[in-house]
Amino acid sequence: MAAAAGPAAPRTKTKKKQKRFVPQRVKVPRAADPLLAVLAWGVNHQINELSQASSKIKVNNHLFNREHLPSHFKFKEYCPQVFRNLRERFGIDDQDYQVSLTRSPPHAEDGDRRLLLSYDRTLVVKELSSEDVADVHGLLSHYHQYVVQCHGSTLLPQFLGMYRASVESEESYLLAMRNTFSHRLPVHRKYDLKGSLVSREASDKEKGKELPTLKDVDFLNKSEKVYVGEEDKRDFMEKLKRDVEFLVQLKIMDYSLLLGIHEAGRPAPEEEEDGEEEEGGGGGCDEGGGTAGSYGTSPEGIGAYFNCHRPPGPGEFDPTIDVYAIRSAEGAPRKEVYFMGLIDVLTQYDARKKAAHAAKTVKHGAGAEISTVHPEQYAKRFLDFITNIFA
Repeated sequence: MAAAAGPAAPRTKTKKKQKRFVPQRVKVPRAADPLLAVLAWGVNHQINELSQASSKIKVNNHLFNREHLPSHFKFKEYCPQVFRNLRERFGIDDQDYQVSLTRSPPHAEDGDRRLLLSYDRTLVVKELSSEDVADVHGLLSHYHQYVVQCHGSTLLPQFLGMYRASVESEESYLLAMRNTFSHRLPVHRKYDLKGSLVSREASDKEKGKELPTLKDVDFLNKSEKVYVGEEDKRDFMEKLKRDVEFLVQLKIMDYSLLLGIHEAGRPAPEEEEDGEEEEGGGGGCDEGGGTAGSYGTSPEGIGAYFNCHRPPGPGEFDPTIDVYAIRSAEGAPRKEVYFMGLIDVLTQYDARKKAAHAAKTVKHGAGAEISTVHPEQYAKRFLDFITNIFA
């Protein structure tokens, strides 16, 4: 007979200590829009957070800066490692990116909240739909591979970070990109060119704006031309053809060339005369202004000091920041700087677009230059039109 068991020894249960997220006391700019405050907080946290896995955060009772942030919010960064690598390949330092998005809230230049400009004018933040987010995810691995292959030398939009912010149970999706236009030189004329002529003229309402976005028909009616040197034109067209070929492979259409024209020597708009653009940094100068001694006594150091502290000349830009910029040719009728980059590259030729193509063909006739056409046809017509914008 088995001996009676004695009293059971107390069971020691090893309890795994759960890691609890402790919010960092990061400085958050005052923002009238809580969404922008959450974006700034999230970008600050993600850049400072070295643990690579943490990309989704839920914050409750955010007591330490309730005056700046809502008491409950969620923040998620999509594919953090991919976007970090893209920023590196586009020559954008993480700390610069962080400062651009967090020192002061992004703002809408023309009142359109869906497209915001960073305070230093180097980045744009576009509000996306959930369908757009799915499109970016579908494109991202191909896009990253392409950027690696071309060493970051492309006219495609430079995607730098994608986020979801949930405030008051309302979800917003945000995509950060490099600004196609200059952080310093104002744009005086602006065109969105698709190579199509049907319904491609700016409305009277649009033309009434201070800086309207004009279209293909307006470009032709104004006899506008882009005056760049032969070498610049050749380099630009080689890059454009390579990018368009990539978009055709992914069956993407309906993209545009965004063209901004800066007239050198023309007075800047009022807000720039107020010095707003100087706040964001002038392309690599010492934040505090610096003294000549802080640059060293070598010829290079002294040269760097004077380059940073002399006022930029008319039409001067930093090609490491204004990567889409090309100067006008020596013999051009006007001294101008052109900013040219591809935009709206998320539309695939799917069943919806095929139906739109059929409807427009019925309305305008088979030979009409409608924008909704097969990707190969769209690409050929687009490249033909862009080739002819040059003088």
